[in-house]
Amino acid sequence: MYYGQIKNCDIADGVGVRVTLFVSGCTNHCEGCFQPETWDFTYGQPFTAETENQLLQMLAPHYIDGLTLLGGEPFEPENQRALLPFVQRVRAAYPRKTIWCFTGFTFEQLHTPGCHARCEVTDSLLVLLDVLVDGRFEQDKRDISLRFRGSSNQRLLDVPKSLAARRPVLWEGEA
Repeated sequence: MYYGQIKNCDIADGVGVRVTLFVSGCTNHCEGCFQPETWDFTYGQPFTAETENQLLQMLAPHYIDGLTLLGGEPFEPENQRALLPFVQRVRAAYPRKTIWCFTGFTFEQLHTPGCHARCEVTDSLLVLLDVLVDGRFEQDKRDISLRFRGSSNQRLLDVPKSLAARRPVLWEGEA
């Protein structure tokens, strides 16, 4: 897996102060995407053990609230396979920090057999997330007044509650 950018002390992509990882590779190709360069699966730099260790160090300070995964597309199968062991490390090292993920796929698609994004590690990755911002960016539904999303069709989902209910449950966190 490759990544395009890492941001430390990000306040735009989830609640609080976060570390964000922008992975490379996306087959959704949403019209109006704010980072079309990340569609390329080899854009940026390789995601290595050193990258993982750097991110874990960036997450260490008490004022960092958590990790956010963006893209590109974290739920491209090849990205999921690379992210799973890393996110497991994050969860083990920092169990009180939140993990957010932005995806162009919907919660329902991630649970649909045969969907491009569903693979052998999807369920294992979802279980580690706190909030999933799901759905493709839709240019005609663009709304800059929305917090943590770009278009009105996108949802902020409480992943543990959604998994327990086996249906999307909206996140009711800090607004």
